[in-house]
Amino acid sequence: MTHAHGHPTRVAIIGAGNVGATFAYSLLTSGLSSEIVLIDANQAKAEGEAMDLMHAVPLGRPARIWAGNYADCAGAVVTVVTAGSAQRPGETRLDLAARNTEIFRQIIPNIVKNNSEGILVIATNPVDVLTYASLKISGLSPERVIGSGTILDTARFRYLLSQHFGVDPRSVHAFIIGEHGDSEVPVWSLANLAGMRLPVYCSANGMHCTPELLTEIFQQTRDAAYHIIERKGATFYAIASGLTRLVEAIIRDQSTVMSVSSLINNYYGINNVCFSLPTVIDGGGVERVVQLELDDEELNGLKKSAEVLKNTLHQLKLD
Repeated sequence: MTHAHGHPTRVAIIGAGNVGATFAYSLLTSGLSSEIVLIDANQAKAEGEAMDLMHAVPLGRPARIWAGNYADCAGAVVTVVTAGSAQRPGETRLDLAARNTEIFRQIIPNIVKNNSEGILVIATNPVDVLTYASLKISGLSPERVIGSGTILDTARFRYLLSQHFGVDPRSVHAFIIGEHGDSEVPVWSLANLAGMRLPVYCSANGMHCTPELLTEIFQQTRDAAYHIIERKGATFYAIASGLTRLVEAIIRDQSTVMSVSSLINNYYGINNVCFSLPTVIDGGGVERVVQLELDDEELNGLKKSAEVLKNTLHQLKLD
C-alpha cells in the first residue's frame, strides 16, 4: 500500500468520465493504491464519482478517495489521463486528434508543474498521437510517458484465440503491435499456445486453423470497439482492467511485458514515433522495448502503421 519511501501510494486520475471512473473503481478493488484522486473539469462529476466510490471502501479495501485539483498530482506515483473528447459522428480521427491535442496542451503542463517525478499514463484516443504529444508537451524523459496502446487489442486477440482453442486466455501468447487503430498488426508468426506456434499446435492437436479463420479472428479483434460502441455507446470495463494491470506493473515493479505505446527509436529503421510493441514495464516505467523477430509481412505492416501515425503527427505540427 505504501511505496518504498514510506509515503502512501497515490494514483491521480485526470478525467472522471466512463473510463476514468471505471478505472478508479477497478483500482480501488485491486488494493494497489492507498490514495486515489479524481480530477475533472466538471468538478461536480468528479465529486459524485468520488462520493460513490468512498461508500464502497467499508465493503472492500481501505483507501482514501477524493475529488481534487492538479495540486493533488504532487507525489502521485502514476498519473493516468483519460480526459478528452470522444469522436463525434462524422468526425475524422485527425479532427479528434487535433481537438484532444489542444485539450492536452492545457492538461499536461498542469500535471508536470505539480509532479515532475511520477509516471504519466495516457489512455485518451487517438492514444499513440496523444502519447507523443504528451511527451513533447511535458518534457519528461521518454521512459516515463506510456500510452495504453494495444493493451486492449492484445487482450481481445488472446480472448478470441482462447475461445477458438477452448483454453484459458492467459494460456495464449499473442500480441497486436503498432497503432491502436485500423493499421494495427497481429504478430501471427510468434503467437503460441503451450509453447507451440499456432500452425504446429493445430496440426499436432488435430485442430482447425485455416488462414481464413485466423484472419477473421484478427478482424473481430480490430473491429471489436466499433461493435461495442454500436451497442452500448462506449467501452470502459476492459480498458479499466488494462490500466489497472499496467499500474500494478509500475507500483509493484514487476518487469511485466505489455503491449503499450511509448517512444520508438532504432526499431527496424523506425524512429521518433509512439506506438505499441511488447515492452518491459517496471517501477521506472518503460524498462525496455522487446526486439521482436518479425516476418516480412508483419514488418511491412508495422512500417505502414508508423507512416500513418507520422502523417498525423506532421499534420498536427507535432513532429
